[in-house]
Formats: sequence, C-alpha cells, structure tokens
Amino acid sequence: MYVKICGLQTTDTVAAAVEAGADAVGFVFAPGSPRTIGAELALRLGREVPLDIETVGVFRNQPLDEVLDIASAAKLTTVQLHGNETLADTARLRQAGFRTLRAFSAAGYSALAPAGKLAWASERILLDAVEPGAGVAFDASVLGGDAPKGFWLLAGGLNPGNVAQLVAALGPSGVDVSSGVESSRGIKDTGLIREFIEAARSTG
Repeated sequence: MYVKICGLQTTDTVAAAVEAGADAVGFVFAPGSPRTIGAELALRLGREVPLDIETVGVFRNQPLDEVLDIASAAKLTTVQLHGNETLADTARLRQAGFRTLRAFSAAGYSALAPAGKLAWASERILLDAVEPGAGVAFDASVLGGDAPKGFWLLAGGLNPGNVAQLVAALGPSGVDVSSGVESSRGIKDTGLIREFIEAARSTG
C-alpha cells in the first residue's frame, strides 16, 4: 500500500513520515492553502528525505513554466497537478525529468467519457474530494464501481480511523492524506502521521 503524507511544513513532521514508512511526502505550492510553502523551504525539507521516497509538489492551475521553475528549485522528484492540466502537461513534466500525479475529483473522473478514462489509464492519478485539503470525503458511490484500472491514490477525508475500511472497500493502489493527520487546520501531528500509515497498511 503506497502512502503519501501531504502538506508538510516542518522537519519533525517530515521525519515522522519518513520514519513511519511513507512512500512520498508532499509540499503544497498551490496558492490559498494554509499549507503552502516556498521552494526554499521545500528544498531544505527535501534534504531530509531518503532518495527512495518521492518528494511531491502540489500545484493547481499554475502556469507550467512556473511549476517547472518551482519544482526544479525545490529539487522535487514528482509534480502533482490539481487543476485542469492536460495529458500534454504531464508529458512535458516527464520530459523535464519529473514523475507526475494528476488529481481529479471523484465526480470529475466519473464524468469522463470512456475515451477520456482510457487516455488517463496509463497515468498515475489521484481521486480526491471537490475541495482538496478540506478533510471532506468524496462520495465513492459516484464511481459506480468503475474505479481507475491503473495506479491510483485515494484521497479526501481520510484519517487513521477510516482509512483501512476505505482501502478495503475501494481497492486503491495507495492513499494520500493531509488534513486527516492534523491537530488543527494546517498543523500536522506526528502521532497521527504514524497512526495513519500503520492503519493504511493494516489491511495487508
């Protein structure tokens, strides 16, 4: 079970995620979030992350040149796109040497035509709530049993108390959490990070 802990801003929370076995740590660069940081801080935090763990930058409807500049300055391994970005955008990012994740709301993914779903089938995608980072789970029933066929992460409203049940029910490749491991909005809790990773992997 692939686990990503997102919205990290401090050395202690990055260390907690790494020590608990996270596969990826996420830094938010999208404007308007209480978790948004700059490239300089992300670079410092990323130096504490082993090479086998992804460092992911989260962007939303930002100019691709800006995304590339920030991702390069922060020395990220992966760019996560949360807006209206296209397949061509993900291809350009990979050509620049980054791995990619493309986020959709569950409803947005469900609304894609079959050809659209097929087009994204070879990409790593993430299914999230309508408002990322708000701690509100998406309605899994909108998928109608038609979950993505390739690598996909479940996000939106996950926490240590519900992640195991949702993983068992929906069968994602992995999970992504932000607000579900916070003691207050934007403030990560190292204990909750550890509990979440343990719970996410408890289903085997």
